[in-house]
Amino acid sequence: MQFTKPVTILVGLGFPSSISNVTRAYGLLADWPTSQRGPAHELALSACRAALTGEVDAQVARSAFVDFAREAGILTSEPISLLLASALRNHGDPGALS
Repeated sequence: MQFTKPVTILVGLGFPSSISNVTRAYGLLADWPTSQRGPAHELALSACRAALTGEVDAQVARSAFVDFAREAGILTSEPISLLLASALRNHGDPGALS
């Protein structure tokens, strides 16, 4: 149940994560804090569940997940590769010793 295009979100302390399939989206939604859930979350969770059972196409679930991520403030329009390149430019090589 792959998405046609991954959804890049920011997790934790703002680290980019690429969600490329229904299973990963469903897992994130299932683990989302109960106190921060709302209508967009419930719709996305239902859409992912329906996609996992074959009731709807993966792209329906992707669209609902994008709406949820946008509302939650974790959606980024930049692909993960651009975000990582920008972080390295701004902060140097995290693996390098000082």
